[in-house]
Amino acid sequence: MGAHSVRATQKKASAMSAKRSIFEEVSSAEQARPTAQPGLIDKGRTGARRAIRAWLMLLFVLVVVMIAVGGLTRLTDSGLSITEWRPITGALPPMSAAEWEAEFEKYKAIDEFRIQNQWMEIDDFKVIYWWEWGHRQLGRVIGLVWAVGFFGFLLARRIPPGRDGLVLPILGFAGFGALIGAEVALNQGALAEPLVRQIEVGALVFMGLVAALGLLSRSQDWTAKLLFVGFLGGLQGSIGWWMVASGVTSGEGMVDVASYRLATHLGLAFIILGVLAWYVFELGRTERDLMQARREKEAKQFGLSTGLLHFAFLQILIGALVAGIDAGRSYTDWPLMGGQVLPASAFTLEPVWRNFFESPGLVQFIHRVTGYLLLVFGIIVWLRGRRSAHARTRFAFNAVMAALLLQIALGIMTVVYAAPWQMAILHQFLAVVLWVLILRARFLSAYPVASSVREGMKA
Repeated sequence: MGAHSVRATQKKASAMSAKRSIFEEVSSAEQARPTAQPGLIDKGRTGARRAIRAWLMLLFVLVVVMIAVGGLTRLTDSGLSITEWRPITGALPPMSAAEWEAEFEKYKAIDEFRIQNQWMEIDDFKVIYWWEWGHRQLGRVIGLVWAVGFFGFLLARRIPPGRDGLVLPILGFAGFGALIGAEVALNQGALAEPLVRQIEVGALVFMGLVAALGLLSRSQDWTAKLLFVGFLGGLQGSIGWWMVASGVTSGEGMVDVASYRLATHLGLAFIILGVLAWYVFELGRTERDLMQARREKEAKQFGLSTGLLHFAFLQILIGALVAGIDAGRSYTDWPLMGGQVLPASAFTLEPVWRNFFESPGLVQFIHRVTGYLLLVFGIIVWLRGRRSAHARTRFAFNAVMAALLLQIALGIMTVVYAAPWQMAILHQFLAVVLWVLILRARFLSAYPVASSVREGMKA
C-alpha cells in the first residue's frame, strides 16, 4: 500500500509539473507576442500632419488679411493705381523720383484719373499706389509661403500618402485649365458685349471650380490636395488682374473695376478660405478617428449645413456686387428703402435684366431680401443642429446662429450709417467668421466627436 501511494503521488506531481510547464510556455508566448497599438494607421504621420496643419493655418491667416487689405484697397479707390501686371518684376516698388513719375504718367492715361482724380499730385498718387502694391505684395508672400511649404514637405517626404494617386485631381485641373484658357483666348482685351461676357466668365470660373472640387473630393491623396491650394492661389492672381484690367481703360468711362469681376475675385477668395479651413479640420483629427466618426455621420444635418453654406456664398457674391457699384450708400433708411418696400429707382436701366446687376437700388434690395431669407433658413438649420446627439456639434451650430444674428445686425447698421469704411471692413470680416463657422458645423456633422455621458446629461 505504501509503495503504491508513493507512486501515485509522484505521478500526480509529474502531471502538475507538465501542466505548469504548458501554462508557462503559453504565458511566455503571450509576453513575446507584440501587443496591439491603437492608431497604427497614423504611425509615422503625426508629426507631418501637425506641421502641415500649422502651415495651412498660416496660409489661412494670410488669406484673411489679404481679404481685409483688398477691401481697404477698394474703399480707398486704390485698386487701379498700378496699371500693369508684373508678377515678378512688380515686386519692387519705384525706387527713384523718375520711376515714380513714370508710374504716375501711366495712371494719368486711364479714365479714373481723367474723370475723378485730376486733382491728384504725386504725393496723393503714392498713397493709393502703396495700398495696391501692398495688396499685390501680400499675394506674392502667400504664394511664396505655399511654395516653400509644399515643396519642402514634398522633398522631405512628409506628406501623408493617399490611396488613389493624382489621376482624378489632374483630370480636374486639366479640364478646368482648358475651360478657362479657352475663355481667356476668346476674351482678349475689349469686348463687344462686356457685360454679358463678364457674367459668362465669372459663371465659367465657378463651374470649373465646382467640377475640380468635385473630382478632388474623391481623392484621398494629400499631395493632390495641397497642390490644389497652390493652383487656386495662382488662379486668384490671374483673376485679380482680370478684374483690375476691366478698370484700366482709356476713353471708355470706367472709373472702377467691373462689379462682376470683383464678385468673382471675392468669391474665389472665400473658396480658398473654405478649402484651407476644411483641410485644417481634417488634419486636426487622426485618420483612424475620422474613419470611426464617419460611421456616426448625421446626414440630414450635414445636408442642411451644406445648403446653408451655399446660401451664405450666394449672399457673399451679392454683397460683392453691392460693393462694386457702391450700392450700400444709395439708400440709408431701414427697413424701407426711400420710404418704399421696393425702391423707386429699381428698374431704370435698359434692358431690364441689367438692373439686377447694375441698379444700386435693386442690388441693395436683393442683398437685403437675401439676408432675411438667409436668416430664416439659418434658424431652421440651427433648430435641427440643436437636436444633434453630440455636444460639440450642438455648440458649433449655436456659434453659427450667434454669428449670423450679429452679421445681420451689423449689415443693417452699415446701411444706416452709409457704409463707413470701418463698418464695411468689419462686415466683411464677420462674413469670413460666419463662413468658417458654417464649415465647422458642417464638418462636425460629417465627422462628429463622440460625447461623454456627462456631456450628454449637461446638454
